[in-house]
Amino acid sequence: MDRPITVAVAGCGSRGQDTYSKILMELPDKARIVAAADIDPEKLAGMRKLTGMKEDACYASAEEMLQQPKLADVMLICTPDRCHYEEAKAALLKDYDLLLEKPIAPIAEQCKELSDIALERGRKVAVCHVLRYTAFYQKIRELIASGVIGDTVNVQAIEQVCYWHQAHSFVRGNWRNAEMSSCMILQKCCHDMDILLWLTGKHCKRVSSFGDLHLFKESQAPEGSADRCVNCAVAPKCPYNAVDFYLDEFRRSGDDWPQNVVAFEPTEEKLMDALRTGPYGRCVYRCDNDVVDHQVVNLELEDGATVNFTMTAFTAHGGRNIRVGGTMGEIEGDMKKNIIKVMRYGQPDEIIDVRTLTDDFSGHGGGDARLVREFVDLVRGDIGVTGTLTSIDRSVESHLVALAAEESRKQNGQVIALR
Repeated sequence: MDRPITVAVAGCGSRGQDTYSKILMELPDKARIVAAADIDPEKLAGMRKLTGMKEDACYASAEEMLQQPKLADVMLICTPDRCHYEEAKAALLKDYDLLLEKPIAPIAEQCKELSDIALERGRKVAVCHVLRYTAFYQKIRELIASGVIGDTVNVQAIEQVCYWHQAHSFVRGNWRNAEMSSCMILQKCCHDMDILLWLTGKHCKRVSSFGDLHLFKESQAPEGSADRCVNCAVAPKCPYNAVDFYLDEFRRSGDDWPQNVVAFEPTEEKLMDALRTGPYGRCVYRCDNDVVDHQVVNLELEDGATVNFTMTAFTAHGGRNIRVGGTMGEIEGDMKKNIIKVMRYGQPDEIIDVRTLTDDFSGHGGGDARLVREFVDLVRGDIGVTGTLTSIDRSVESHLVALAAEESRKQNGQVIALR
């Protein structure tokens, strides 16, 4: 293609505007944002400021934008989880190529339907499984594929959500309630189901799972606590004190995220007002959340290999760790430290510092930027479909595994067969 591809953005929040659109703005010779939609006028104003778009290129909702004739080559769908299916279907039927934020949809049949439509109409659809694009996981996959540890027999992985991230996103925030978004193991951890299948190169045969909502409920509220942190006598001793986390941290560091989720283009005054009236100032024990705060998932793969995955809120720091056990050796990886250890049986250990492989550790370990750039190159025809691209047909299995895990969890760990 001898011109920049054109892009319409549905959903101008943390991912649509602050992540993907900002990356696209760094690629003026390859991509140009020409339309945007959001139900929040303030966020639309932010997109106009970021991109220079005229007001008539902005729409009050994704639905309104999708009612127009096709506006661009590509649509980014970064709206709430429950909107993805309808919007993606409508966009595909207008022959947009899609960069689709995960999850694809909250229901298995909807995921399959979108994949089928994309195939029938010849559309390129990449799901934002950004972990595949990190130097960390690409190196681990390269090591496994090289045969250095023999055949993979067992994988253990953990996502340490971190106590404050759980409170922000999954207790007070947009992903707190499964009916409003989707179950925790899908919305947060389809990333992990995807990466575990991709690393092993194997399909899942059976799933079992356990977990529940242990802490963030009214029965666990400290005596004397209030509905909001701004007027709570217990708040000074509470690790989930919203005033301390959002306002005091903003004063100390001026960080944009997650403060810019609480208040767009945050200031102290806007943050304090949001904590008095909005969802992020609520007591974590008195919210309308119902997603789990810890869950374990067991996978049996097609050749009998096994995977154990843990998602937990109960960690002081965030990050992902993985251990891959093979017939000839073992790999351990710490994504937060960007260290991979290769332990060949009977030989000295090898330490790989991922920081020597790349200098881009921006969003999700550099995965956000690599995903967007590769998708742009794919749509432009500069590259063919590669092994790292998370096309929708490849991504569906991760969603089916996550949904099977949730079904198992609800049925007290009953084994769910996928094949």
